Amino acid sequence: MKKIQHYFTICLTILFFSCSSFGQNTKEQNSITYEKKIEELLAKMTVEEKVGQMNLYNGFWDATGPVPKKGNAKTKYEHLKKGWVGAMLNVKGSDKTRELQKFAVEETRLGIPLLFGFDVIHGYKTLSPIPLAESASWDLEAIEKSARVAATEASAAGINWTFAPMVDISRDARWGRVMEGGGEDPYLGSKIAVARVKGFQGKNLSAKNTIIATAKHFAAYGFIEAGKEYNTVSIGNSTLYNTVLPPFKAAKDAGVRSFMNAFNDLNGIPASTNTFLQRDILKEKWNFNGFVVSDWASINEAIFWGQAKDKKEAAYLAATAGSDMDMEGYVYIKELANLVKNGKVDETILDDAVRRILKVKFELGLFDDPYKYCNEDREKKIIGQKSHHNAVLDMAKKSIVLLKNQNQLLPLQKEGKKIALIGPLADDDNSPLGSWRLASDDHSAVTILDGMKAYKGNTLSYEKGVELYNGNPTFVTEVNINTTNRKGIQEAVETAKNADVVVMVLGEHGFQSGEGRTRTNLDLPGLQQELLEAVYKVNPNIVLVLQAGRPLAINWAEEHIPAIVMGWQLGTQTGNAIAQVLYGDYNPSGKLPMTFPRNVGQIPIYYNYKSTGRGSNTQNNVFWSHYSDVENTPLYPFGYGLSYTSFQYDNLQINKLEFSKEETIKISVDLTNTGNYNGKEVVQLYIRDKFASTVRPVKELKGFELVALKRGETKTINFELSKAELGFYNNQGTFLVEEGEFEIFVGTDSNADLKAIFELK
Repeated sequence: MKKIQHYFTICLTILFFSCSSFGQNTKEQNSITYEKKIEELLAKMTVEEKVGQMNLYNGFWDATGPVPKKGNAKTKYEHLKKGWVGAMLNVKGSDKTRELQKFAVEETRLGIPLLFGFDVIHGYKTLSPIPLAESASWDLEAIEKSARVAATEASAAGINWTFAPMVDISRDARWGRVMEGGGEDPYLGSKIAVARVKGFQGKNLSAKNTIIATAKHFAAYGFIEAGKEYNTVSIGNSTLYNTVLPPFKAAKDAGVRSFMNAFNDLNGIPASTNTFLQRDILKEKWNFNGFVVSDWASINEAIFWGQAKDKKEAAYLAATAGSDMDMEGYVYIKELANLVKNGKVDETILDDAVRRILKVKFELGLFDDPYKYCNEDREKKIIGQKSHHNAVLDMAKKSIVLLKNQNQLLPLQKEGKKIALIGPLADDDNSPLGSWRLASDDHSAVTILDGMKAYKGNTLSYEKGVELYNGNPTFVTEVNINTTNRKGIQEAVETAKNADVVVMVLGEHGFQSGEGRTRTNLDLPGLQQELLEAVYKVNPNIVLVLQAGRPLAINWAEEHIPAIVMGWQLGTQTGNAIAQVLYGDYNPSGKLPMTFPRNVGQIPIYYNYKSTGRGSNTQNNVFWSHYSDVENTPLYPFGYGLSYTSFQYDNLQINKLEFSKEETIKISVDLTNTGNYNGKEVVQLYIRDKFASTVRPVKELKGFELVALKRGETKTINFELSKAELGFYNNQGTFLVEEGEFEIFVGTDSNADLKAIFELK
């Protein structure tokens, strides 16, 4: 009873202070109150209890079931009882989190509430498109709303912390985790990072429908060697400061409350034990005041990297480097208290980590009401509601990219046509959910077949054509992809013969991308290419709908197929979104956030490459930077995407030709919808710093705007550039704005060629 009275005394004190002022004053007063209460708690905590706050365990106990009596679950339970657990992950459901929170608050000595973390990557129960697909929308408002829906559902299920957004920049489509990120560009990636942080955390972190966001993976995970998961990274400082770090810095500036370190090393130092990243940059230079969590057991992996000889040394290295919380690694809980008592680790390091963790718990309001996320009635009411389905449908439509539309084959006519729908993914209700959908129900996606059935005016026939995989697709690999069973191809060919238009749905299964799903081939898996070519022979009038979690190499299709749609993995409402785009009820406006290669040999391929000493072929000789068997250009460039209408760019203007470093450059361009449909266009602005002390990219995205135009309408689009966009980091991490000549390019993708020049003096 004394512990409960003590706990509620703390709550009443905090409540008194939190109600004493409003607005910014309230926030400042709360911060002062938090600091006071944190110091009071720290003074009462044993070393073991401090280490406990730094300990994150995976779910180990059915909270409504019997107490575990043996094994690992028993150990975790005993640690929870002692107050040696600060957070848990993969516990979902308001009933389960309530029981465990009640145990932590009412049964432990100090009654410190738990954090409950979960991988809410692109939705909780109701799924939006995978993050890379959302990034193709270039619609920051829609992306923020998508994260808001995810946070609303997750918070209703007892979750108060998500391990998202992933803000890793990557130029390598072989890496399966590109599906989790914002693509290849640091400017676009930074904007998307901010939108997702705002969506998850909302305007008030103490509200019941907000959750902590996590910027991951810090840092450079997207540059792992050969795209292989959990691999090594060796990059120069120019790439680190100008490409890798900007989205993380943007997330920090947006108020993200936690960072997660990465599985990779960076130039020989594992990220989890990397002082340069975690202390020097994140906590000191950027003044980040949230906390850093390891990825799953990544601190322990310092042993396997060959940096630490045992768990004791791994704990020492990680704690001193700035890793505040150990996720399911058992390293801190086993070793850190003894390291402190033996004088190997200063207790102030623990105090700093615990302050950070407790601060975020206070900010969430868990000391005011530890059960605020544990309302079963709210969970039943909130999750899966119609407004969430409407929101993810809207997001899905905005994510679709039209890659090719020869002879305006799309949109499809709505009446009087015979449509053949063919492909192993056309009637799949599981694959479109994509990877990372831990709380969603399997087989809950609207299929493309069902989406197209909603349009009654045409005759629709369906054939699978081939099986994509053999057996259970829970973990689809190249091993269980079907490469021998051709049953069904002939039936598909016969159906295609009699159709006016063939819609073929091909690509990767949703489980072929994500963590641990690196591929060395980016073609259509299995027998799908054979199916495509067989159908093409009898009816070339094909609309190819690609579903994948990454860019694919589809040279043959680009050469032969008249219409190609990048349909990604679009989540719960996939079929409805695809059908509405195919039939023209939604005019596609998506743009690629990653370059599509012609073949895997071009990877890494990206638009913002640097000039080289022999970067052009002006003499038409072999001694220049090129391939001998394929041209340098990508299949589809970054920023590329078509519409059912057409747009014309004219009248690029700069307010003057010479500027000082402190002045704002004002740019305008006229955009006209010259086609037959209302539509949206992402107007993109790129710059080139022509001469600099460090070699700069040939183009860098520095502005974009999503513009809606009625047919025949013209709008003037305005941009502004400041030193924030014109500068860059040198190899010492110093931000420079240098005088000299700059080129500006404006257009529909990264090949924009409407150009102007100005000088910075």
